[in-house]
Amino acid sequence: MAKSKTKKGAHAPASGKAARAGASNLIAAVGRQVHTDIVKKNRKPVMKFPIRALSNVKYDTRKGHFTILGKTVTRTLSYNTVKTFAQSMRLLATTKNDLLDKNDIAGKREVYYNSKSWGECRFDEQVESDTLLDDIEAMLDVNREVLGYIPGERGGEVTGPLTVIDQDPQTRQPIRINCARLGTGAWSIPPRGEHLRFETRAKFILVIETSSLFQRLVHHRFFERMNCILISMSGVPTRACRRFTRRLADDKGLPVIAFTDGDPYGYCNIYRTLKVGSGQAAHINRFFCVPQVRFLGVTPQDILDYKLEDATHPLEPSDVKRAQDALKNDPFVQHHKPWQDALNQMLKMGVRIEQQAFAKYGLNFVLDTYLPEKLKKKDFLP
Repeated sequence: MAKSKTKKGAHAPASGKAARAGASNLIAAVGRQVHTDIVKKNRKPVMKFPIRALSNVKYDTRKGHFTILGKTVTRTLSYNTVKTFAQSMRLLATTKNDLLDKNDIAGKREVYYNSKSWGECRFDEQVESDTLLDDIEAMLDVNREVLGYIPGERGGEVTGPLTVIDQDPQTRQPIRINCARLGTGAWSIPPRGEHLRFETRAKFILVIETSSLFQRLVHHRFFERMNCILISMSGVPTRACRRFTRRLADDKGLPVIAFTDGDPYGYCNIYRTLKVGSGQAAHINRFFCVPQVRFLGVTPQDILDYKLEDATHPLEPSDVKRAQDALKNDPFVQHHKPWQDALNQMLKMGVRIEQQAFAKYGLNFVLDTYLPEKLKKKDFLP
């Protein structure tokens, strides 16, 4: 299998002390501008935030991911917006003073409860603080992991011929984790991974949607047979999972292959997000997508080739809507005819299929036959 052609370290953000200092300076600059507008120029201060939606992105084929366009929304200090504006300034101050300048971390839930001490500008619901944090991330063009915010969801799991060089958070001493020597388990990907280093002789990375199939491959040590690194996404991959996969692939020049369920969600949400990012996160897609990934299956054609018609499920109305929306509105699908053909074939057949459907021929058919055959053919969707 050919090595990935993506340049090592492509689009890598600054990390560590320099990144925190840079982000802190950006926030200070916003504060100074607001102060200048109010005190020196006697005018209403404004803040501009990029619109985070699919309507404000384009699929950049050269970069390999969604990039954000120039549409913005302006937040002006007025009678009607004074609370939101105050919340924005307070969250910026908390980010700078309590996280960046002290090299500390916080979860989104902690930020919400921290605001209870903010008096009249406290958040009433967490969705308010979550949305504002995303806006600030987009405005500063700095991913929130650098700002000190850690996700609440798990980052995914990894196993196989890979040594990850982590570090003790207090002493900064290196810690070596051999991902092939974890028994029946796997290593949990941390929420922040810019400091990680890698050693491996694997030939490729296989990214898997469902944790149950991932565990079957781990149990039978599929990674030894195929000399590959296995990564579990457990649904739509988290930012940590995507960043880890991207950094590992770039650093070691490894091809990445994805294996999901054969349904519109697996194609248009899980795989699409992994490869090119999303509309809402277009401002940081360059950090959190894996442009070199290719799609192995399950495809609609697999249903015919492996005679799995009796192991399928009818498409739900939501499946049909998701597929039709992708064909009509998704820049990634509109650019790649093979994906248009796959979605149209699925709609014509009227069925979806799960990764576990191959168990029709035996519990290990997927690892003994299907995966080796598909990997040998290399007939992947883009």
